[in-house]
Amino acid sequence: MSKQIKLIVFGTLLIESLFASTTAMAQKDTIRYDVSWAGAISSGKYAPFWQQSNRYGTLLSSPNSTTLMAGISKNADEMHSLFKYGFKATLLLQTGSKETNVYFHELYIQGKLSVFDLIVGAREEHLGCQDSTLSGGGMLFSHNSRPMPKITAGIEHFTPVPFTHGYLEVKGAMSHGWFTDNVYMQNVYLHHLYAYLRIGGRLPVHLSYGADHVAQWGGHNSIEGQQPDGWNDFIRIVEGKDGGSNALQTDRMNALGNHIISQNIKLEGSWRGFSLSAYWQNLQETGPIRFIGFTPNASDGLWGVVLRNKRFPIVKGILYEYFRTIDQSGPMHDRDGLVYGGNNGYYMNGVYQEGWNYYYRSIASPFISSPLYNSDGTIYTLNNRVAVHHFGAEGDIGGYNYKLLASFSKNCGSYSAPLSSVIKNSSFLLEVHKLFPRLQGLEATVSLAADFGKLYGNSTGCMITLRKRGLLFKY
Repeated sequence: MSKQIKLIVFGTLLIESLFASTTAMAQKDTIRYDVSWAGAISSGKYAPFWQQSNRYGTLLSSPNSTTLMAGISKNADEMHSLFKYGFKATLLLQTGSKETNVYFHELYIQGKLSVFDLIVGAREEHLGCQDSTLSGGGMLFSHNSRPMPKITAGIEHFTPVPFTHGYLEVKGAMSHGWFTDNVYMQNVYLHHLYAYLRIGGRLPVHLSYGADHVAQWGGHNSIEGQQPDGWNDFIRIVEGKDGGSNALQTDRMNALGNHIISQNIKLEGSWRGFSLSAYWQNLQETGPIRFIGFTPNASDGLWGVVLRNKRFPIVKGILYEYFRTIDQSGPMHDRDGLVYGGNNGYYMNGVYQEGWNYYYRSIASPFISSPLYNSDGTIYTLNNRVAVHHFGAEGDIGGYNYKLLASFSKNCGSYSAPLSSVIKNSSFLLEVHKLFPRLQGLEATVSLAADFGKLYGNSTGCMITLRKRGLLFKY
């Protein structure tokens, strides 16, 4: 790591500590605990898709596994002061037929000064405009991979702009993260910058637009050597510029690092306890950057519709999403040796062969097949041309909360390694959750899941989760 970035990390940690100590002296703090156990069994080579996907990597892909988690936390939002702070530390133990892992799943501290947030560490996040509980995952981010250690500074939640009477809201932040999996390149950095705008305020209709820019950069290995990671290189990453004299030839011809940009539009309306949301996301890995809908790959994207209500708890929410990455601006084509477009190669990169994955799981939608499914041991994404119809529903029946997911995908491989024929796959989940107040607030969840198709193989599985959480103490 360069000296400049080390100084940034040290300064951030120092400021965070000052926030925490200042607030701690001002009022009492509430510390909570959370302990859970999960046991999963299934019949296939892998645990069913929806049994182990979009769970932040807490469940192994092996057919039989056990997960134990224990943690303590303090929520910054519970405080009512100018300075706020929070933290969380959760230790995870995973055991399967071929591996056992122990690590801190979440470990972070958070400081808030008015509307400004500063977070240091690894935490579960929901990024993008897709639904937070029923979605199959966004074009750029999902809940599929484990949390990455990052430093994030900015305004994380929509906040009214002064003098607009709340009708105009903004949010945005910048993160610097570390890929700690070290699969192909060692010590790779993450850059993430996002900005969103929402209009509507007290009106029953809201419209929001935002863009996310991420990049993998830095790192080294014995083949490509040390990649640029200095302060000037960081500025090039933020601006999306080509590499300098210390970069590889490919990065001098193109942008330095592996860049991905996603645009998001969302329309929300509410009326008499009902709310309807519709969103659209796209993805770009090559320039020039154009407004969503006017890009060469406009037929690719994520389209979602969610209907929720507060009047009929039996069905609290229903969702439909269509996820498509088939086109990618068409196959690579050229005229007289001059390449002029196509084969965007979503989530793949030559220098960073691990691609847009973390610990062998897709950071984007889990429908982009994670390398953990690669039977030949390759570390990169083999299946990134997919079309998926995804359905979800959730509700409450007599105190039993349920969630239903059903997904139907067509998988084509990639332009560089197409499948011999389109593979269809179907994945299902039924999850029922119950809180037992008479048993000291014990929570129990039973999940039934199944896969049908040749992509991951036929599999049926069951998972039981027991969870206990509550107040540990105040001081």
